[in-house]
Amino acid sequence: MACCHRRAAIVLSLTALLSACASVPVDQIALMPAPDVYGDGMLNPLPEANPFDRIPYDGILFATDRTPATGEDPEQYYRDDRGQVVRLGLAEIQFGKKEHTWKFARDISMLKSRSEEFPVKISNVEEWGIMGSSIPYWFDVSLINEDELPPDATDRFADAINAQLAVSKKKHVYIYTHGYGVAYENPVLVSAELWHFLGYDGAFIAYAWPSTPSRWAYVKDSDTSAGFARNFRLLIEFVAENTAAEEIHVIGFSNGTRLVARALEQLALIHQDQTADEIFDELRLRNVVLVGSDLDRGVFGSYMADGLLNVSKHMSIYMSIYDKALGYSRFVSRRQRLGQLWGGKGGELHPVAQQALIDHRDKISFINVSEAEGASSGNGHGYFRASPWVSSDVLMTLYYGLTPEQRGLVEQEDLHVFTFPPDYISRLWGAIETVDPEFAEDYRAFKAAQPASTN
Repeated sequence: MACCHRRAAIVLSLTALLSACASVPVDQIALMPAPDVYGDGMLNPLPEANPFDRIPYDGILFATDRTPATGEDPEQYYRDDRGQVVRLGLAEIQFGKKEHTWKFARDISMLKSRSEEFPVKISNVEEWGIMGSSIPYWFDVSLINEDELPPDATDRFADAINAQLAVSKKKHVYIYTHGYGVAYENPVLVSAELWHFLGYDGAFIAYAWPSTPSRWAYVKDSDTSAGFARNFRLLIEFVAENTAAEEIHVIGFSNGTRLVARALEQLALIHQDQTADEIFDELRLRNVVLVGSDLDRGVFGSYMADGLLNVSKHMSIYMSIYDKALGYSRFVSRRQRLGQLWGGKGGELHPVAQQALIDHRDKISFINVSEAEGASSGNGHGYFRASPWVSSDVLMTLYYGLTPEQRGLVEQEDLHVFTFPPDYISRLWGAIETVDPEFAEDYRAFKAAQPASTN
C-alpha cells in the first residue's frame, strides 16, 4: 500500500511539473525575453511600420482538430475535446495595451529585461472552415446537417499563406505545436511571439491539437499527441501541395514532439520508395526542431528505422540536464526521454546507436542547452522561451539554416552533442554577418560605435 501511495505522489509531482508546458488557460501571455541575438535592440528584426498593416490577413493563421466551443462552454473559442476534422482560421493578436503605439511595442520587445510584463493577447478568432482532406474516409457527410459542417477552407487558407509569402523576403512557412495540458490559446500566442521575433517574415501557422488544461490529463494527452499525428501530417502535406512555400519548418515542444515525430514517420513510410532529395522536392520540409522532447528514446529509434531522417533536411533536438519535467517522466515511465541529455546511470546510448547518429550528423543535431543563459529557470522545461540564448539559436536556425558549428556551438569531446560556449552570442553575430549583408551593415556600424578597448 505504501508503494501505491508513493507512486501516486510521484505521478502528482510529474503532472505538476509537466503542466508547466503552459500557463493558466487564458487568452494572454507575457511576451518572452528578447533573444540575445538582437542585443537589447542593437539589431531589430521588427519593421518600422506596424506589420499588421501589411500582413494580408491581419493576424496569425491557425489549424486545430479541437471541437468548437459553444455558448454554454467555459472555453472561449475551442473545447479541449477531439474533433473529427482539422479546422482552419485566423486569430487576431494584440501586442501590449490598446493605447500602446507600434513604436512602443517595437522598442520594448527588444528588451531582455523589462520593468513590467508586456502582454500578448488574442483579441478575436475567426474560423474559416475545414481542411477537406482531413475528413475520414468512413465519415458519412450525408448524415450531417449542412449547418453542422463548415465549408472547405482549403483554398482560402492557401491563398492567405501565398499572399503573405508574396510580401516576404523568405518564402518560408513555420508550424509550431505545443505540449501537454494547455488550452487552444497557448499555441496561438506562442506562435505569435515566435513570428514576432522572426520579424513577421514568411507565414506562421499555430497548430492546436486537443490537449487538456488539467494536471491530471497527462496520460490522456499523451495518447492524443501520438494518435492524432495523422492530422498534423495532412497539414504538412497541404502546405507543401497548395502553397508557394520554398521551405517548411516545424517546431515541436514537449509532449507535442510525439505528434511531430509520428507524423514524420508516417511521411517516411508513404515515401519509402523515394530518395531523401526526392522527398524534399515534394514536401520541402527543411528544419524540424524538437524542444524538451517528451518522447521515448527507443520509440524515436524505431521511427528512425522507418526512415524518419529522410523526411526533412535537418532535425535539431534540444536537450538539458536541468529539465525536471522530463526527469519525472522518465522516472514514472522507466524510459529515457529524447530531450534528456545522454550520460549518467541508465542514460548512456548503446555504441551502435552512438555511431549511427555520428554517421547521420548531416541529418540530425543534438544540442545541450545546459550552459545556455537562463536554461535552468523554473523547472528547466520551457527554456526555448525563457533562455535568450536558446531562443536565439532556434530562431536563427529557422531563419538562416545555419549548422550548429556555423552558429558558434561547440561539440563536446565526450558526446556527439553541441553545447553553448561562453562567447556564443558574439560567435552567432559573426556567423550571421557572413550570410546577411543587411545585418552585416548594421553590425559593423554597431561595432564602430563602441568605445575603444582600454586593454
